[in-house]
Amino acid sequence: MLSTGALRAHLLAARLAGPVATSREESLRSYRLFAARDPRVLLGLDPEWTWEQRDLIELMADKCGVSADPAHTSGHDVIDPERTLVALDSFAARLGTAARRREPVLLGTGHPHRLLGFYAALADALSSAGCTVLTPAQGSSVDITTRFGLRTYNLDYVQGVALVREPGMQAPGGATGAHTHSPLPVRTVLAAAAEGGGPLPELVIGDHGWVCGAGQLGFEAMGLADTDDPALFVGEAEGRVSVVVPLDDAVRSDYYRPLTRYVLNRACLSQ
Repeated sequence: MLSTGALRAHLLAARLAGPVATSREESLRSYRLFAARDPRVLLGLDPEWTWEQRDLIELMADKCGVSADPAHTSGHDVIDPERTLVALDSFAARLGTAARRREPVLLGTGHPHRLLGFYAALADALSSAGCTVLTPAQGSSVDITTRFGLRTYNLDYVQGVALVREPGMQAPGGATGAHTHSPLPVRTVLAAAAEGGGPLPELVIGDHGWVCGAGQLGFEAMGLADTDDPALFVGEAEGRVSVVVPLDDAVRSDYYRPLTRYVLNRACLSQ
């Protein structure tokens, strides 16, 4: 079993925590846009409270460990590894509860190139524990506004994890997909599940719009977020997201494997 100390060392060595690749400039820009309620950074969340940039800096300092000084405007952001470890323990505890209760679950990612392996391992472990891993709306089209204009994507599932890909890019089931922050995929999936009369998820696991979009609709959701994704942490503060793990969400995919082992061990789901 991977010890807490060993995982802390890995978080720092892989730059999942500590000084991360996300810049202070990127994060401050996201906080400004969130304060202006720009849908690109709301990720499907409709905040109940008023969030000014200063409020978001204070929230992210508390949740992630970034600098609380508004005058700090450049350089790399910093994530406190202790906050990551505490959140991973909460994440694992909720995962373990889902497994014991055999809850239907939905997993989806907007970072398939980086995080697909992490979520796929969770999906496999939950399925082995008797949970139904939901896959509604496979093959459905979703129109998402991007900086290049309106683009059509197709919903697909890889090893139980939902993602979107551009039509014709790869056959269904392939391991690559598109990077997206949009909540439209999870809305499409949840609507299809409801219309089909099948089970609805009791827990949604993922990132970006998968978490915020589900939480906004009243589904319990948890996931991973970087310092430039304040929406998930706002959702947690307002009670619509249950757990958010602060970490760099765009490092090499194999760097997340120790986190997978740690979480599954803590959840008593190691195979």
